[in-house]
Amino acid sequence: MVKIGNIQLGDFPLLLAPMEDVSDPPFRAVCKENGADLMYTEFVSSEGLIRDAAKSVQKLDIFEYERPVGIQLFGSDIETMGSCAEIASRVNPDLIDINYGCPVKNVACRGAGAALLQDIPKMVKMTDAVVKSTHLPVTVKTRLGWDENTKNVQEVAERLQDIGIQALSIHGRTRVQMYKGSADWTLISMIKDNPRITIPIFGNGDVDSPEKALEYKNRFGVDGIMIGRATIGNPWIFNEIKHYMRTGEKLAPPTMEQRVAVCRKHLEFSIRWKGPVAGIFEMRRHYTNYFKGLDHFKPFRMRLVEGMTYEELDGILQEVVHEYSEALC
Repeated sequence: MVKIGNIQLGDFPLLLAPMEDVSDPPFRAVCKENGADLMYTEFVSSEGLIRDAAKSVQKLDIFEYERPVGIQLFGSDIETMGSCAEIASRVNPDLIDINYGCPVKNVACRGAGAALLQDIPKMVKMTDAVVKSTHLPVTVKTRLGWDENTKNVQEVAERLQDIGIQALSIHGRTRVQMYKGSADWTLISMIKDNPRITIPIFGNGDVDSPEKALEYKNRFGVDGIMIGRATIGNPWIFNEIKHYMRTGEKLAPPTMEQRVAVCRKHLEFSIRWKGPVAGIFEMRRHYTNYFKGLDHFKPFRMRLVEGMTYEELDGILQEVVHEYSEALC
C-alpha cells in the first residue's frame, strides 16, 4: 500500500500531473471518474496568492469529489512560499506540493520551478519553510536536473526527504530538454533503489499507453506513475492502465457515445465552475483533443469553438455522435 502521510493510494497509484490551463476542477472531475488516484491543481503562483490575485485564488478551488487532491505552489522567494503554504492549507487540501520542475521561461527565468535545480541550498531552505508552514503532507515534483551536466536529482531526493517531504515525483528530463526527446527513467529507478530513500517515488514522462505503463512499472520499480499530457482529451487512460495491469488485456477504446459523454460532462463542469461565458470559452482548447484522429472533423471543431451557449454546443455534440458513431468501431 502506497501512502503519503495518512493518505492511502493503493498498491500502484496513478497520478494526474499538475498542468497549467489543463488540470482545473472540470478536467480533474472527468479524470477522477475515469480512475485517477491522486490529482493536483494547476500550479499556483505564490506571488499571485500573496497579492490575493483572483486567478491564483481561484486555483485553490477544490471539491470533495476529487479527493485526494493536492495544491501545487511555485515561487522564487522562500518567505513568500512559506506564507502561501499556510494560506493554501486553509482550504483543506489533502497535501501541498512544490513545483521544482516547470521549465517554461516565464517561470524558470524568474527563479521559480526548475530554476531551483541550479540552487539546491535555496531549494532545501524553501522546502523547509513550506514543511514548517503547514500541518499537511508536503510533496515535491521536479526534474533530473537543469541540463545534462547537472543531473542532481539524487542529491535533491535525499536532502528533501531529510527535511520532511513525504513523496517525490520526478519527470525524466532536464529543464533544458523541456519536453523534447525521450524521458530517461534510469535515474528515477536509481533513486527508488537508494536504501536511504523511504518515501514514495513516482515517475513521470512519456507514459501514454497501458503497455508502456506496465513496462515502466516492472522495469523501473517506481511506486506509481504520474501522467500529464497523455491525459488531455484522453482521461480514460487511467482506467485503461488499471485494467491492463489487472488482466493483461486492453479495454476496448471508448465509443463515440462515450467519448462525447465525457466531453459533455467536462463542458458542464466548466460552465458550473466558471460560469456560462468563461466556462464555454475555456472549454474550447479541449475539443481538438477529445476528437483527435477523426476524418474531416474540422467543420465540427470550428462550430464547437464558435458556439456560445450550452444548448448550441450540446446539439453539435449530438451531431458528432450521429456522424461518427461507427468511426471508432
